[in-house]
Amino acid sequence: MSLTVSKTLHPAESTHWYTKSGLPAYQVMGKNGKMRNTTLRDARTDGLIPSVTTIIGCAAKPGLDRWKQEQVLMAALTTERVVGETEQDYLARIMEDSREQGRKAAERGTLIHASIEGFYEGKGVGDYPDHVRGLENALAAHFGQREWLAEKSFASELGFGGKTDLCAPGIVVDVKTKEFGPDKLPEAYDEHLMQLAAYRLGLGMPSAVCANAFVSANNPGLVHVVKWTEEDLQKGWKMFRGLLDYWYAKTGL
Repeated sequence: MSLTVSKTLHPAESTHWYTKSGLPAYQVMGKNGKMRNTTLRDARTDGLIPSVTTIIGCAAKPGLDRWKQEQVLMAALTTERVVGETEQDYLARIMEDSREQGRKAAERGTLIHASIEGFYEGKGVGDYPDHVRGLENALAAHFGQREWLAEKSFASELGFGGKTDLCAPGIVVDVKTKEFGPDKLPEAYDEHLMQLAAYRLGLGMPSAVCANAFVSANNPGLVHVVKWTEEDLQKGWKMFRGLLDYWYAKTGL
């Protein structure tokens, strides 16, 4: 199998792999001549390393789990049972409806991310100008005017890689899109903290200030920035390092 470096913006979590030089390696050429997602077996063959998010995937994600549960509940409330439909078929339709809502949310998030990336690469505001300008203003309010670099990838000698959304000298920012309003701002969780703690070390900025920028998908222009303390980041790194050891022990890579 031949390794192909992919530039997919936000690949599926199962395809988060990097070369040891820090290049994304999300897909390989299969025996049938078609591209497919990289697997653990491919990683062993080609000497690839897992992404930060793959490592963090070993841990529970309460925020994501709660969101999925809410999607199922909403689908149940809005899906009527058809006359003569079995309970099993009815539940299957509810689950499919909840998954469809999740897919739509993920697709919109990817498009918003693409507009943000394009803006910081000098390509304009794209199809989501209000979301982009909202992020620009929020970052300026928290960090002043900076020269932000988008989608910088890296590989750590400790055996993990990644690609940060935005970074500037001494600052690392990870952007998350989700639905929220000014009356209920999103929470930041341990997985967000671990991700940034690993990113700053992998990028060679072990003392960088780190923040999550939550961009509201349904309230264009609304952005909530969460800055982590140094104490938080030290804790996050310890947690991530524990998961890293666990992941390598479990996979035997």
